Amino acid sequence: MHVTARIAIFAAALTLTLPAIAAPQKKAKQPAPAASSTPLVIAVDMSEAPRKLWHADITVPVQAGTVTLTTPKWIPGNHRPSGPIDNLTGIVFTANGQPLVWRRDDVDLYAFHITVPAGVTSINAHVDAIVTSRVTDKMAVLEWEKLLLYPADTPVHDIQITPSIKVPAGWGVGTALTPTGPASDSTTQFATVSVEMLEDSPILTGLYFKEYPLATDVTPKHFLDVAADQPEDVELDPKVIANMGRLVRETGAAYASRHYNSYHFLLTLSDIAGGQGLEHHQSSDNGLNESALSEESKFVLSGDLMTHEFTHSWCGKYRRPVGLATIDYSQPMKGELLWVYEGLTQYLGEVMAARTGFFTPEQFRSQLAFTAAYLDQKPGRIWRSTEDTAISSSILRGGDPAWSNWRRGQDYYPEGEILWLDVDTLIREKTDNKKSLTDFLAIFLGKGGNTGPIVVPYDFNELVADLNQTMPYDWATFLHDRVTKITPRADIDGIVRGGYKLTYSDKPGPYEKAAIAEFKSIDAWFSLGLRLKPDGTLNDVRVFSLADKAKLFPGEKIIAVNGRIFSPEILKNAFRDSKKSTTPMHFIVQSDNNVHDVDIDYHDGEKYPVLERVDGTPDRIADILKPMTPVEAAAPPAK
Repeated sequence: MHVTARIAIFAAALTLTLPAIAAPQKKAKQPAPAASSTPLVIAVDMSEAPRKLWHADITVPVQAGTVTLTTPKWIPGNHRPSGPIDNLTGIVFTANGQPLVWRRDDVDLYAFHITVPAGVTSINAHVDAIVTSRVTDKMAVLEWEKLLLYPADTPVHDIQITPSIKVPAGWGVGTALTPTGPASDSTTQFATVSVEMLEDSPILTGLYFKEYPLATDVTPKHFLDVAADQPEDVELDPKVIANMGRLVRETGAAYASRHYNSYHFLLTLSDIAGGQGLEHHQSSDNGLNESALSEESKFVLSGDLMTHEFTHSWCGKYRRPVGLATIDYSQPMKGELLWVYEGLTQYLGEVMAARTGFFTPEQFRSQLAFTAAYLDQKPGRIWRSTEDTAISSSILRGGDPAWSNWRRGQDYYPEGEILWLDVDTLIREKTDNKKSLTDFLAIFLGKGGNTGPIVVPYDFNELVADLNQTMPYDWATFLHDRVTKITPRADIDGIVRGGYKLTYSDKPGPYEKAAIAEFKSIDAWFSLGLRLKPDGTLNDVRVFSLADKAKLFPGEKIIAVNGRIFSPEILKNAFRDSKKSTTPMHFIVQSDNNVHDVDIDYHDGEKYPVLERVDGTPDRIADILKPMTPVEAAAPPAK
């Protein structure tokens, strides 16, 4: 999530220009003009970052006539057209100090047509950005799409640009970009890169900023850059640094390659600017709440964030589905293989969190139990396949939680997680533990050995071929049955083959307990089919559940339970009493300005998913979670 740029000592080792995408790509909408040999120049001024109004001046080499500049629309990693064009403002184009006539394209609202007079060889674009997220009065994260303009209809890899950034006095700067010298007047100049690499290299800046070297014996170099709203928050627990060092070593062992010249974990710890996770080739943008790494109850919810985003450097950035490997940011992306891009990464991120100490094995199993049960009781799977959730990814992000279980959401994440557990345990079973998913990763992610940040696209056929190279099997049918077909029940074969069974308890496991506390929710999903706010408002009602049969619906509010005014504790007591009662649970429910009575004949108490060990079977999940490198090698770096 964040990347540091304060290490000029390593500048000579950082070669940040991306090679061309290593596969045939869809052509641009019209013949691409030849890229100018003169780089663009972008000078970003964030000296007023806390005011949430940022500025940039961009110099573009041009020829006389009509020039079209554009700003990113389809942002890599977002899987949707999320470019913040609506917040790009204050746009003025000039040449030799004189304003130029421009007009926005009538169809492509991200494009600007500028009339360039004869004799003009460069124009200046001044833009402002209204930025209301990932910024506080003490820190900010610059995502270049907020201020970037560049020539349209040209592969972004072919456009060179020289960036600089000015930040508030005293603020540190972290990024994967290479500084070309010490900062002057709070301005840092960076080496020329492609527009593709610039867009892939966010900047973290903050008043309270600290950089930690990780696994200093490993090459290439790795760093954790931290910015926070309070000075004490950048002083991380040595255990966190040790775990991060283990992560560097474990990924090298598991993925059999590295595809970056150095790597920076960018981390914001803020209750205002947190809540982010975005992958990049040589960095990751990780946003957590202020206490996410210091409070044990929250740690279980955030322990896989950096392991997930780091894994994306291999799975998603280096190896990318061909439909997502577009040559510019105006072409729509095709998400059909997101169950690999995100689903495989979800699985590996969870496994890495356990192998490196961010999760305990119990917490891993608790999270897995919740994921499997939630998917197994998701009615929308009777009409929508996992593949369709991937194809529809750009319209499924966010949205109203009401009836989300019927609509389905970005299920390619969790569906992919349990699918790849199935693959992993199947390979282990069929080869008598002589092989595992790790052998597949060495082929799939390690292809070509260590490289810089390049993109090597793949399709379904290559995926199947790499699995067959790992272990001969009818992988095409295996994957089609689980991904492209309608599957009314979740794929829990990996859990069973892993030595466990999915069952239910009257107490939540550590993952669900932490989630309930953090999100202030009431989870009656696996009992009545309800998810509630603390005041009794229904967030969602599970289709086909008892609550659905009682005609409850999202937005209604439970105001009384069994004759007593609603509270989370009163509802909990009603569940307890239901186990020894033969009468239905009685609710008084408010719907808009009316109230009505609802009876639900339920007597099984609270229900929460857990994994129960099956005696006499191999504990393959335990085997999967074993570290591949010596734990003792991961001591914190000396200060």
